[in-house]
Amino acid sequence: MDVRKRSGMYMKFLTYLIVIVLINVVGMSLFIRMDLTENGIYSISQASKRVVSTLSEPLTIKVFFTRNLPAPHNNTERYLHDLLEEYSTYANQYFNYRFYDVSAEEGDKSPETRENQELAKSYGIYPIQIRIIREDEVKFQRAYMGLVLIHGDLIERIPTITSMERLEYKLTTTIQKLNNKISALLRLPEKIRLKLFFSSSLKVVAPLMRLDKLPELPDKLERVVKELNHKVYGKLEFQHLDPTKDESLESVVEEYHILNLKWPALSGGRVQPGKGAIGLVMEYRDKVAKIPLIRVTRLPLIGTHYELVDMEKMEEIVTGHVESLIDIHEGLGYLADHGTLELWDPSTEGPAGRKDRDAVAIFQTLVSENYTMRSVNLRDDAIPEDLKCLVIARPTEPFTDYELFQIDQFLMRGKALALFLDAFKEVAPPRQQDRSRGFDRGPTYVSLNTGLEKLLEHYGIRIKKSYVMDEHCYRQQLPTPFGGGERAIYFAPVIKNQFINNELGFMEIIKGLITLKISPLELNAERITETGLRAHRLFASSEKSWEMSGRINLNPLFIRPPESDDAYASLPLAYLLEGEFPSYFSGKAIPEKKSADESAEKEDGKERTEEKADVDLSKITGEGEILSRGKPGKIFLVGSSEMLRDNLLDAKGRSPNSLFLMNVLDFLNNREEIAVMRSKVQHFNPLRDAGAGLKTFVKSLNIVGPPVLVVLFGLMVWLHRHSRKKRIQMMFEK
Repeated sequence: MDVRKRSGMYMKFLTYLIVIVLINVVGMSLFIRMDLTENGIYSISQASKRVVSTLSEPLTIKVFFTRNLPAPHNNTERYLHDLLEEYSTYANQYFNYRFYDVSAEEGDKSPETRENQELAKSYGIYPIQIRIIREDEVKFQRAYMGLVLIHGDLIERIPTITSMERLEYKLTTTIQKLNNKISALLRLPEKIRLKLFFSSSLKVVAPLMRLDKLPELPDKLERVVKELNHKVYGKLEFQHLDPTKDESLESVVEEYHILNLKWPALSGGRVQPGKGAIGLVMEYRDKVAKIPLIRVTRLPLIGTHYELVDMEKMEEIVTGHVESLIDIHEGLGYLADHGTLELWDPSTEGPAGRKDRDAVAIFQTLVSENYTMRSVNLRDDAIPEDLKCLVIARPTEPFTDYELFQIDQFLMRGKALALFLDAFKEVAPPRQQDRSRGFDRGPTYVSLNTGLEKLLEHYGIRIKKSYVMDEHCYRQQLPTPFGGGERAIYFAPVIKNQFINNELGFMEIIKGLITLKISPLELNAERITETGLRAHRLFASSEKSWEMSGRINLNPLFIRPPESDDAYASLPLAYLLEGEFPSYFSGKAIPEKKSADESAEKEDGKERTEEKADVDLSKITGEGEILSRGKPGKIFLVGSSEMLRDNLLDAKGRSPNSLFLMNVLDFLNNREEIAVMRSKVQHFNPLRDAGAGLKTFVKSLNIVGPPVLVVLFGLMVWLHRHSRKKRIQMMFEK
């Protein structure tokens, strides 16, 4: 009997052991992770899973990170470990990564550490100085905190990783760019031409300009291009042009605006008068990129200073221009005529040019992370077919019917429009002010009518001719000489979370916004229902807002909130329309495109009349020239171009305004997954505003509540002891 009992115990033990081993084996191959954070910070997004699972060539990520760093840098290293491990879980066989042990500490280093340091340096990863606190002292330490991505023959670097912020976004977009770059390079039908304009006459004056290495520039640049050519599948073609030997190149130098230096006799006549040009031009089809090779600056007391381009960075510079020329980023159309906001142009000079560049420079920087901005000139060309979205920002000049037809048909093809439109045009006062009144006259505001209004009304939405004022607005801090305190800027409404539509995925992370000089929108509900469109109100002003119309005066000293409560209302400020839009030109003839030279038409009127008599072109008809109802498209509309200005955005893309802007563009380009991934880290998450009564209740509860709880707890303890005492007493009495 004892033998049977013992054997049964052994069988149970073996059974349990086998079950435990099987569970561990299953756990190694099949696992479940749960990320309980609100935005899924510790889980990669669907966009990341898709990118790493569709790699077509080996991708290697080499991480150079100093170990045993103090907080918070050790958390960044741990997060990077977990992130790459999760990438590898969903990636195909082409994905792999490795951490290299590097140390920036002084003293003896192992051969492996030295080798890893040299490897990091070869990839352009250098140690940075970080501040640490040890033993109540602030110290500084040099540490490696970077990585490099190698995909095929292409290399991308993230030289500094100091926080977990947007790390997944950076990695995924970089991997996607590398994958797209390889595909784009392999499909190039012709080579990218690099033309070095270098006059041999410059070698004479180079020592006087303290540019001793200038004569070596052509050979060094040719070597850089040759090495880079192996990484871009031989798609580069280098050419050295010497304007000194070929005078016909002077017109080309002038056309490209290449730096052309001239000098008189120097060094007592040892250097004869002459001139020379220097610059690098990259061409691909009709696209041109110019790279200056000498930077000229004028320093106080020193005078003119010449600085040669850093040849160690030349490969990186050329690579960046290659990406721009072949459009490996997805294209984003931007209307460049009709008086729209001007984008940054490095060739623009002068005070006026700097003013225009500063206006939307941050917007262009943010967009360039994922898109290639492509200028669209409606007066000269049609909207390119390969664009998915067209941005129209503050047009001030009227559109012809033919240009409106181009926009309408672009939308009919299932594309998207991002409209940042102003209801008024701000007209500055004359320079000579009427000072007899004691103050300068402010600007006047003239109603804008460009023709886009009739398109929008046909689609079921319009911009009202007014500005939104809001008591929940930006508060300007006044300096002490002006009395100090705060001044309400009513025409800069602050949008709170309860007035933002968080139901849409790309809007979920947006908890607050700030606007400026914004006009309310009005939706034609009947028209929207009739056409079957879907309208999403993205955000609105608070319930303490009102409209300023008629005579506009935005001087804060003269703006007063209305006395009647009936004048206040929450006003919609941004809408997103989706669906199959009806064409404004349905049932109409195609608008005529006016000739640019009407005088020539008049002179040739007789010949045209005779030609028309011979051939009646009106008899030639066609079908399908006008799309009367489009494929599913999208329109984003906000009544303010100020949303694109630098004073409402930040270059790092952290502010709610920057996130909102980029998320909207991603959604319009059918890249909502990227928008969701960008929004995983929340920087602005304000508490909901509570009323005065609720605040008083919570404050009173915090003051009175704890003492009352202590008293109640004491009473409960006393009652418990008293009842226990009675029970004991009753036991002994029996």
